Amino acid sequence: MSQQPLMYEGILEMFQKSGLEFDRRIEESDRRFNEKFDRMVEETNRQMKKTHKRISELGSRIGDIIEHMVRGDIIDKFQALGYDVTGCSPNKTFRNKKLNIEGEIDLLLDDGDVAILISVKTTLETKDVSNHIEKIEEYRRYAQARGTCGHQRFFGAIAGAVVKGDAAKFAQQNGMYVIVQSGKAVEIVPTPKGFVAKEW
Repeated sequence: MSQQPLMYEGILEMFQKSGLEFDRRIEESDRRFNEKFDRMVEETNRQMKKTHKRISELGSRIGDIIEHMVRGDIIDKFQALGYDVTGCSPNKTFRNKKLNIEGEIDLLLDDGDVAILISVKTTLETKDVSNHIEKIEEYRRYAQARGTCGHQRFFGAIAGAVVKGDAAKFAQQNGMYVIVQSGKAVEIVPTPKGFVAKEW
């Protein structure tokens, strides 16, 4: 049986069939790759969410540890400065819808006549000092609106495990005490000559 020579039409048909098969294989390969890539992205996102949650929990625990360290003998420290504070309330929340103010004070020391509002930070920066000044003012307005503070005087203090830049100097320039770590646990930074604690 003699073989028929390939004609142009036959060659064209052969190329078209092989082209279709090639396209089908490319599409199948793309589909498999995309499925695998999607699974990898999904798994990566799941792992990242897990890691983010763990880091957040760790950050919260570190904050709790630092707050606990500051709270340790802080009443004694302020009594040594002449404040007769006797109570320490951690995480004191406040809210007044009418005045549109709400917030939380990390540590609130008081004796009825004096309230010392302390903000505790893992890393203390100048912006934290500014934020705490605003919070003290809001808490003072909240307490006065409730009529619970009478002639109470309000003072501020800020604590940090790590103090960045001029944060301590800025706080003291604004009449706030600065609390830092020391070999004993924490201490109030000695105030500069002429320092006067600001009353809010």
